[in-house]
Amino acid sequence: MADPWLALEFGVDPAERIAQVGAAHEAFLAGGTEAARRTDRHLRDVVANSWRRSAGALLDPETTPPVDLTDDALESYRAAHPLARVLPLFRDLLGGIAQDGAHLMAVCDAHGRLLWVEGHPGVLRHAERMNFVPGARWDESHAGTNAPGTALAVDHSVQIFATEHFSRPVQRWTCAAAPIHDPVTGRLLGAVDITGGDHLANPQSLALVRATARAAEAQLAADRPVEPGVATIAALGRDEAELRVDGRRIRLGRRHSELLVLLVDHPEGRTGEQLGLDLYGDDRLHPVTLRAELSRLRRVLGPELLDSRPYRLRPTVRADFRTVTELLDRGDPAGALGAYAGPLLPASDAPGVARLRQLIDGQLRATVLATADPALLAAWTATPAGADDLTAWQTLARALPPGAPRRPLAVARIHQLAREYDLPRATWLQRPGN
Repeated sequence: MADPWLALEFGVDPAERIAQVGAAHEAFLAGGTEAARRTDRHLRDVVANSWRRSAGALLDPETTPPVDLTDDALESYRAAHPLARVLPLFRDLLGGIAQDGAHLMAVCDAHGRLLWVEGHPGVLRHAERMNFVPGARWDESHAGTNAPGTALAVDHSVQIFATEHFSRPVQRWTCAAAPIHDPVTGRLLGAVDITGGDHLANPQSLALVRATARAAEAQLAADRPVEPGVATIAALGRDEAELRVDGRRIRLGRRHSELLVLLVDHPEGRTGEQLGLDLYGDDRLHPVTLRAELSRLRRVLGPELLDSRPYRLRPTVRADFRTVTELLDRGDPAGALGAYAGPLLPASDAPGVARLRQLIDGQLRATVLATADPALLAAWTATPAGADDLTAWQTLARALPPGAPRRPLAVARIHQLAREYDLPRATWLQRPGN
Protein backbone atom coordinates (compact mmCIF):
# COMPACT_ATOMS: atom_id res chain seq x y z
CA MET A 1 0.00 0.00 0.00
CA ALA A 2 1.29 3.46 -0.91
CA ASP A 3 2.33 5.79 1.91
CA PRO A 4 -0.51 8.36 2.10
CA TRP A 5 1.86 10.97 3.50
CA LEU A 6 4.12 10.85 0.43
CA ALA A 7 3.16 13.10 -2.46
CA LEU A 8 4.27 10.94 -5.41
CA GLU A 9 4.32 7.21 -5.95
CA PHE A 10 7.38 5.69 -7.59
CA GLY A 11 7.42 6.20 -11.35
CA VAL A 12 4.86 9.00 -11.49
CA ASP A 13 5.73 11.88 -13.84
CA PRO A 14 5.91 15.05 -11.66
CA ALA A 15 4.85 17.37 -14.49
CA GLU A 16 1.82 15.23 -15.29
CA ARG A 17 0.88 15.06 -11.61
CA ILE A 18 1.16 18.84 -11.25
CA ALA A 19 -1.32 19.27 -14.09
CA GLN A 20 -3.72 16.67 -12.70
CA VAL A 21 -3.76 18.09 -9.17
CA GLY A 22 -3.92 21.62 -10.52
CA ALA A 23 -7.09 20.74 -12.45
CA ALA A 24 -8.52 19.15 -9.28
CA HIS A 25 -7.68 22.29 -7.31
CA GLU A 26 -9.56 24.47 -9.78
CA ALA A 27 -12.49 22.04 -9.70
CA PHE A 28 -12.49 22.15 -5.91
CA LEU A 29 -12.60 25.94 -5.85
CA ALA A 30 -15.50 25.88 -8.28
CA GLY A 31 -17.49 22.94 -6.94
CA GLY A 32 -16.01 21.45 -3.77
CA THR A 33 -14.48 18.10 -2.87
CA GLU A 34 -16.70 15.88 -5.02
CA ALA A 35 -15.87 17.93 -8.11
CA ALA A 36 -12.17 17.62 -7.26
CA ARG A 37 -12.51 13.83 -6.83
CA ARG A 38 -14.20 13.51 -10.20
CA THR A 39 -11.35 15.46 -11.77
CA ASP A 40 -8.57 13.49 -10.05
CA ARG A 41 -9.43 10.12 -8.53
CA HIS A 42 -5.90 9.89 -7.12
CA LEU A 43 -6.26 13.06 -5.01
CA ARG A 44 -4.87 12.23 -1.55
CA ASP A 45 -7.27 12.33 1.39
CA VAL A 46 -4.83 14.43 3.43
CA VAL A 47 -4.85 17.06 0.68
CA ALA A 48 -8.62 17.02 0.05
CA ASN A 49 -9.31 17.32 3.79
CA SER A 50 -6.84 20.18 4.09
CA TRP A 51 -8.42 22.02 1.15
CA ARG A 52 -11.78 21.75 2.94
CA ARG A 53 -10.30 23.17 6.14
CA SER A 54 -8.63 25.97 4.20
CA ALA A 55 -11.85 26.85 2.42
CA GLY A 56 -13.72 26.63 5.72
CA ALA A 57 -11.40 29.30 7.11
CA LEU A 58 -12.61 31.52 4.23
CA LEU A 59 -9.10 31.72 2.89
CA ASP A 60 -8.55 33.49 -0.42
CA PRO A 61 -6.52 31.14 -2.71
CA GLU A 62 -4.55 34.14 -3.92
CA THR A 63 -3.53 35.20 -0.41
CA THR A 64 -0.13 35.23 1.24
CA PRO A 65 0.11 34.65 5.00
CA PRO A 66 0.22 37.60 7.41
CA VAL A 67 3.32 38.43 9.44
CA ASP A 68 2.49 38.42 13.16
CA LEU A 69 5.88 39.17 14.71
CA THR A 70 8.81 41.31 13.62
CA ASP A 71 12.01 42.81 15.05
CA ASP A 72 12.32 42.78 18.85
CA ALA A 73 8.99 41.02 19.41
CA LEU A 74 10.09 38.17 17.14
CA GLU A 75 13.53 37.93 18.76
CA SER A 76 12.07 37.79 22.27
CA TYR A 77 9.43 35.23 21.32
CA ARG A 78 11.72 32.75 19.63
CA ALA A 79 14.48 33.14 22.23
CA ALA A 80 11.99 31.97 24.86
CA HIS A 81 10.55 29.15 22.73
CA PRO A 82 11.47 25.55 23.70
CA LEU A 83 12.62 24.78 20.13
CA ALA A 84 15.37 27.39 20.45
CA ARG A 85 17.26 24.79 22.51
CA VAL A 86 17.43 22.41 19.55
CA LEU A 87 18.11 24.96 16.80
CA PRO A 88 21.79 23.86 16.61
CA LEU A 89 20.59 20.30 15.99
CA PHE A 90 18.31 21.47 13.17
CA ARG A 91 21.23 23.28 11.61
CA ASP A 92 23.50 20.24 11.98
CA LEU A 93 21.01 17.87 10.36
CA LEU A 94 19.43 20.17 7.77
CA GLY A 95 21.97 22.97 7.38
CA GLY A 96 23.71 21.34 4.43
CA ILE A 97 20.53 20.87 2.43
CA ALA A 98 19.45 24.41 3.33
CA GLN A 99 22.64 25.93 1.94
CA ASP A 100 22.81 23.97 -1.32
CA GLY A 101 21.05 26.71 -3.29
CA ALA A 102 17.80 24.81 -3.79
CA HIS A 103 16.20 24.34 -0.36
CA LEU A 104 15.14 26.11 2.81
CA MET A 105 14.98 24.87 6.37
CA ALA A 106 12.14 26.26 8.48
CA VAL A 107 10.96 25.78 12.06
CA CYS A 108 7.52 26.90 13.26
CA ASP A 109 5.67 26.98 16.57
CA ALA A 110 2.46 25.09 17.35
CA HIS A 111 0.38 27.88 15.78
CA GLY A 112 2.27 27.72 12.49
CA ARG A 113 4.21 30.90 13.20
CA LEU A 114 7.61 30.63 11.49
CA LEU A 115 10.46 31.02 13.97
CA TRP A 116 13.46 30.46 11.73
CA VAL A 117 13.80 30.25 7.94
CA GLU A 118 17.32 29.58 6.70
CA GLY A 119 18.98 28.69 3.43
CA HIS A 120 20.68 30.10 0.36
CA PRO A 121 20.13 33.88 0.03
CA GLY A 122 18.74 33.53 -3.49
CA VAL A 123 16.13 30.98 -2.42
CA LEU A 124 15.26 33.10 0.61
CA ARG A 125 14.55 36.07 -1.65
CA HIS A 126 12.14 33.99 -3.72
CA ALA A 127 10.43 32.73 -0.56
CA GLU A 128 9.98 36.27 0.74
CA ARG A 129 7.57 36.95 -2.14
CA MET A 130 5.06 34.57 -0.52
CA ASN A 131 5.85 35.75 3.04
CA PHE A 132 7.72 32.56 3.91
CA VAL A 133 9.66 34.56 6.46
CA PRO A 134 10.21 34.47 10.25
CA GLY A 135 7.17 35.76 12.11
CA ALA A 136 4.64 34.81 9.40
CA ARG A 137 1.65 32.54 10.16
CA TRP A 138 1.73 29.34 8.09
CA ASP A 139 -1.02 27.40 9.81
CA GLU A 140 -3.80 26.26 7.48
CA SER A 141 -6.18 29.02 8.61
CA HIS A 142 -3.75 31.67 7.36
CA ALA A 143 -1.77 29.95 4.59
CA GLY A 144 -3.93 27.06 3.43
CA THR A 145 -2.56 23.61 2.68
CA ASN A 146 1.22 23.49 3.18
CA ALA A 147 3.58 21.00 4.81
CA PRO A 148 4.25 22.72 8.18
CA GLY A 149 0.65 23.93 8.57
CA THR A 150 -0.88 20.61 7.55
CA ALA A 151 1.60 18.62 9.68
CA LEU A 152 0.38 20.65 12.67
CA ALA A 153 -3.28 20.21 11.71
CA VAL A 154 -3.09 16.40 11.41
CA ASP A 155 -0.21 15.91 13.88
CA HIS A 156 1.74 13.80 11.40
CA SER A 157 4.66 14.22 9.04
CA VAL A 158 3.57 15.00 5.49
CA GLN A 159 4.73 16.12 2.05
CA ILE A 160 2.82 18.74 0.09
CA PHE A 161 3.64 18.83 -3.60
CA ALA A 162 3.30 21.83 -5.92
CA THR A 163 -0.37 22.26 -6.86
CA GLU A 164 -1.48 20.42 -3.72
CA HIS A 165 -0.98 23.76 -1.96
CA PHE A 166 -4.26 25.62 -1.47
CA SER A 167 -2.74 29.05 -2.09
CA ARG A 168 -1.75 29.61 -5.71
CA PRO A 169 1.34 31.75 -4.91
CA VAL A 170 2.81 28.72 -3.08
CA GLN A 171 2.20 26.17 -5.84
CA ARG A 172 5.68 26.46 -7.34
CA TRP A 173 7.11 24.95 -4.14
CA THR A 174 7.21 21.47 -2.60
CA CYS A 175 7.78 20.88 1.10
CA ALA A 176 8.01 18.17 3.76
CA ALA A 177 7.44 18.72 7.46
CA ALA A 178 7.13 16.77 10.71
CA PRO A 179 5.58 17.82 14.05
CA ILE A 180 7.66 18.03 17.23
CA HIS A 181 6.26 17.30 20.70
CA ASP A 182 7.34 17.97 24.25
CA PRO A 183 8.85 14.59 25.23
CA VAL A 184 7.33 14.71 28.72
CA THR A 185 3.86 16.20 28.29
CA GLY A 186 3.28 15.26 24.65
CA ARG A 187 2.26 18.86 23.92
CA LEU A 188 2.74 19.95 20.32
CA LEU A 189 5.64 22.42 20.17
CA GLY A 190 5.82 23.08 16.43
CA ALA A 191 7.21 21.51 13.26
CA VAL A 192 10.40 21.32 11.21
CA ASP A 193 10.21 21.73 7.45
CA ILE A 194 12.31 21.61 4.30
CA THR A 195 11.04 23.54 1.30
CA GLY A 196 12.26 23.57 -2.28
CA GLY A 197 11.35 22.47 -5.79
CA ASP A 198 9.54 19.45 -7.24
CA HIS A 199 12.58 17.22 -6.64
CA LEU A 200 11.72 17.18 -2.93
CA ALA A 201 8.71 14.91 -3.63
CA ASN A 202 10.59 11.75 -2.69
CA PRO A 203 10.67 9.39 0.31
CA GLN A 204 14.07 10.68 1.43
CA SER A 205 12.90 14.22 2.22
CA LEU A 206 10.00 12.96 4.34
CA ALA A 207 12.25 10.49 6.15
CA LEU A 208 14.74 13.28 6.81
CA VAL A 209 12.27 15.61 8.52
CA ARG A 210 10.79 12.69 10.47
CA ALA A 211 14.23 11.72 11.74
CA THR A 212 15.08 15.34 12.56
CA ALA A 213 11.88 15.76 14.57
CA ARG A 214 12.54 12.57 16.53
CA ALA A 215 16.13 13.66 17.19
CA ALA A 216 14.89 17.01 18.48
CA GLU A 217 12.45 15.29 20.85
CA ALA A 218 15.21 13.00 22.07
CA GLN A 219 17.51 15.94 22.78
CA LEU A 220 14.76 17.84 24.59
CA ALA A 221 14.16 14.73 26.72
CA ALA A 222 17.87 14.31 27.45
CA ASP A 223 18.23 17.95 28.43
CA ARG A 224 15.32 17.79 30.89
CA PRO A 225 16.17 16.56 34.38
CA VAL A 226 14.21 13.49 35.40
CA GLU A 227 11.94 14.01 38.40
CA PRO A 228 11.09 10.63 39.91
CA GLY A 229 7.48 10.26 40.93
CA VAL A 230 6.26 13.25 38.92
CA ALA A 231 3.44 12.34 36.55
CA THR A 232 2.40 14.42 33.55
CA ILE A 233 -1.00 14.17 31.91
CA ALA A 234 -2.05 15.35 28.45
CA ALA A 235 -5.84 15.55 28.13
CA LEU A 236 -6.46 18.68 26.03
CA GLY A 237 -7.65 18.23 22.46
CA ARG A 238 -7.80 14.43 22.74
CA ASP A 239 -10.54 11.97 23.64
CA GLU A 240 -8.16 9.70 25.56
CA ALA A 241 -5.63 11.05 28.03
CA GLU A 242 -1.96 10.13 28.04
CA LEU A 243 -0.03 9.67 31.29
CA ARG A 244 3.75 9.78 31.53
CA VAL A 245 5.53 8.82 34.73
CA ASP A 246 9.00 7.43 35.54
CA GLY A 247 9.75 6.84 31.87
CA ARG A 248 6.45 5.06 31.21
CA ARG A 249 3.98 6.32 28.64
CA ILE A 250 0.42 5.12 29.23
CA ARG A 251 -2.53 5.79 26.96
CA LEU A 252 -5.76 5.47 28.90
CA GLY A 253 -9.24 4.48 27.75
CA ARG A 254 -12.07 6.97 27.79
CA ARG A 255 -13.49 6.14 31.24
CA HIS A 256 -10.06 5.95 32.86
CA SER A 257 -9.19 9.27 31.21
CA GLU A 258 -12.24 10.84 32.81
CA LEU A 259 -11.38 9.43 36.24
CA LEU A 260 -7.82 10.63 36.00
CA VAL A 261 -8.89 14.16 35.03
CA LEU A 262 -11.37 14.27 37.91
CA LEU A 263 -8.72 13.12 40.37
CA VAL A 264 -6.25 15.71 39.10
CA ASP A 265 -8.90 18.39 39.50
CA HIS A 266 -9.33 17.36 43.15
CA PRO A 267 -5.85 16.72 44.58
CA GLU A 268 -7.36 16.60 48.07
CA GLY A 269 -9.19 13.42 47.02
CA ARG A 270 -12.76 12.32 46.22
CA THR A 271 -15.08 9.82 47.81
CA GLY A 272 -16.63 7.11 45.71
CA GLU A 273 -19.97 8.90 45.85
CA GLN A 274 -18.43 12.19 44.69
CA LEU A 275 -16.63 10.48 41.82
CA GLY A 276 -19.83 8.69 40.87
CA LEU A 277 -21.73 11.97 40.66
CA ASP A 278 -18.95 13.56 38.58
CA LEU A 279 -18.74 10.54 36.31
CA TYR A 280 -22.34 9.40 35.89
CA GLY A 281 -24.59 12.19 37.17
CA ASP A 282 -27.32 12.31 39.78
CA ASP A 283 -29.77 9.90 38.22
CA ARG A 284 -27.65 6.85 37.55
CA LEU A 285 -25.09 6.17 40.27
CA HIS A 286 -23.30 2.86 39.79
CA PRO A 287 -21.09 2.22 42.85
CA VAL A 288 -20.21 -1.34 41.82
CA THR A 289 -19.27 -0.26 38.29
CA LEU A 290 -17.25 2.66 39.66
CA ARG A 291 -15.29 0.45 42.07
CA ALA A 292 -14.51 -1.91 39.19
CA GLU A 293 -13.30 0.99 37.02
CA LEU A 294 -11.10 2.31 39.84
CA SER A 295 -9.69 -1.16 40.43
CA ARG A 296 -8.79 -1.46 36.75
CA LEU A 297 -7.30 2.05 36.78
CA ARG A 298 -5.11 1.10 39.77
CA ARG A 299 -3.82 -1.92 37.83
CA VAL A 300 -3.00 0.32 34.87
CA LEU A 301 -1.30 3.01 36.93
CA GLY A 302 0.26 0.78 39.55
CA PRO A 303 -0.63 0.70 43.25
CA GLU A 304 1.99 3.35 44.02
CA LEU A 305 0.04 6.04 42.14
CA LEU A 306 -3.54 5.73 43.35
CA ASP A 307 -4.75 5.93 46.95
CA SER A 308 -8.23 5.16 48.25
CA ARG A 309 -10.30 6.48 51.18
CA PRO A 310 -10.45 9.03 49.65
CA TYR A 311 -9.42 8.27 46.10
CA ARG A 312 -6.50 10.47 45.10
CA LEU A 313 -3.27 10.43 43.12
CA ARG A 314 -0.13 10.10 45.22
CA PRO A 315 2.67 11.74 43.23
CA THR A 316 3.00 15.32 42.16
CA VAL A 317 0.91 15.55 39.01
CA ARG A 318 1.28 18.05 36.19
CA ALA A 319 -1.55 18.26 33.70
CA ASP A 320 -1.76 20.30 30.51
CA PHE A 321 -5.18 21.70 31.44
CA ARG A 322 -3.81 22.81 34.81
CA THR A 323 -0.94 24.56 33.00
CA VAL A 324 -3.49 26.62 31.06
CA THR A 325 -5.37 27.75 34.18
CA GLU A 326 -2.14 28.48 36.08
CA LEU A 327 -0.88 30.68 33.25
CA LEU A 328 -4.21 32.51 33.19
CA ASP A 329 -3.94 33.03 36.95
CA ARG A 330 -0.48 34.54 36.42
CA GLY A 331 -1.82 36.96 33.81
CA ASP A 332 -0.17 35.28 30.81
CA PRO A 333 -2.90 34.81 28.17
CA ALA A 334 -0.38 34.25 25.37
CA GLY A 335 1.29 31.46 27.32
CA ALA A 336 -2.08 29.95 28.23
CA LEU A 337 -3.21 29.99 24.60
CA GLY A 338 0.11 28.46 23.56
CA ALA A 339 -0.40 25.63 26.07
CA TYR A 340 -4.03 25.08 25.00
CA ALA A 341 -4.19 22.11 22.62
CA GLY A 342 -7.98 22.05 22.44
CA PRO A 343 -10.99 21.29 24.65
CA LEU A 344 -10.55 18.92 27.59
CA LEU A 345 -11.55 15.35 26.61
CA PRO A 346 -13.98 16.74 23.99
CA ALA A 347 -15.94 13.49 23.54
CA SER A 348 -16.62 13.07 27.26
CA ASP A 349 -20.14 13.63 28.57
CA ALA A 350 -19.22 12.96 32.21
CA PRO A 351 -20.79 15.87 34.16
CA GLY A 352 -17.64 16.68 36.13
CA VAL A 353 -15.46 16.68 33.02
CA ALA A 354 -17.99 18.73 31.04
CA ARG A 355 -18.11 21.37 33.80
CA LEU A 356 -14.33 21.56 33.95
CA ARG A 357 -14.07 21.75 30.15
CA GLN A 358 -16.53 24.63 30.02
CA LEU A 359 -14.73 26.41 32.86
CA ILE A 360 -11.31 26.19 31.17
CA ASP A 361 -12.62 27.22 27.75
CA GLY A 362 -14.67 30.03 29.30
CA GLN A 363 -11.75 31.42 31.32
CA LEU A 364 -9.40 31.30 28.34
CA ARG A 365 -11.96 32.83 26.00
CA ALA A 366 -12.84 35.67 28.38
CA THR A 367 -9.17 36.49 28.95
CA VAL A 368 -8.33 36.51 25.24
CA LEU A 369 -11.36 38.67 24.42
CA ALA A 370 -10.38 41.13 27.14
CA THR A 371 -6.90 41.61 25.63
CA ALA A 372 -8.32 42.73 22.24
CA ASP A 373 -4.95 41.52 20.88
CA PRO A 374 -5.34 40.62 17.17
CA ALA A 375 -2.71 37.83 17.33
CA LEU A 376 -4.34 36.18 20.35
CA LEU A 377 -7.84 36.61 18.93
CA ALA A 378 -6.75 35.09 15.62
CA ALA A 379 -5.18 32.17 17.50
CA TRP A 380 -8.37 31.64 19.52
CA THR A 381 -10.59 31.66 16.42
CA ALA A 382 -8.28 29.01 14.94
CA THR A 383 -9.10 26.59 17.80
CA PRO A 384 -12.08 24.20 17.71
CA ALA A 385 -13.67 26.16 20.57
CA GLY A 386 -13.16 29.52 18.84
CA ALA A 387 -13.91 28.66 15.22
CA ASP A 388 -17.66 29.32 15.65
CA ASP A 389 -17.32 32.04 18.30
CA LEU A 390 -19.17 34.96 16.72
CA THR A 391 -18.20 37.42 19.47
CA ALA A 392 -14.52 36.52 19.09
CA TRP A 393 -14.66 37.08 15.33
CA GLN A 394 -16.38 40.43 15.89
CA THR A 395 -13.73 41.44 18.43
CA LEU A 396 -10.98 40.38 16.02
CA ALA A 397 -12.47 42.41 13.17
CA ARG A 398 -12.76 45.44 15.43
CA ALA A 399 -9.13 45.05 16.61
CA LEU A 400 -7.71 44.85 13.08
CA PRO A 401 -7.03 48.05 11.15
CA PRO A 402 -9.06 48.55 7.93
CA GLY A 403 -6.20 47.53 5.64
CA ALA A 404 -5.17 44.39 7.53
CA PRO A 405 -5.19 41.25 5.32
CA ARG A 406 -7.12 39.25 7.93
CA ARG A 407 -9.92 41.79 8.37
CA PRO A 408 -11.97 40.90 5.25
CA LEU A 409 -11.76 37.23 6.24
CA ALA A 410 -12.94 38.02 9.78
CA VAL A 411 -15.84 40.10 8.48
CA ALA A 412 -16.84 37.36 6.04
CA ARG A 413 -16.77 34.82 8.87
CA ILE A 414 -18.98 37.12 10.98
CA HIS A 415 -21.53 37.26 8.18
CA GLN A 416 -21.41 33.49 7.67
CA LEU A 417 -21.91 32.72 11.38
CA ALA A 418 -24.67 35.30 11.72
CA ARG A 419 -26.54 33.65 8.87
CA GLU A 420 -25.98 30.19 10.38
CA TYR A 421 -27.30 31.42 13.73
CA ASP A 422 -30.25 32.99 11.90
CA LEU A 423 -29.70 36.38 13.50
CA PRO A 424 -31.77 39.28 12.14
CA ARG A 425 -29.72 41.10 9.53
CA ALA A 426 -30.42 44.47 11.12
CA THR A 427 -28.96 43.10 14.36
CA TRP A 428 -25.72 41.57 13.19
CA LEU A 429 -24.86 44.30 10.70
CA GLN A 430 -24.74 46.72 13.63
CA ARG A 431 -22.37 44.55 15.62
CA PRO A 432 -18.70 45.50 16.11
CA GLY A 433 -16.34 44.65 13.31
CA ASN A 434 -18.81 44.89 10.42
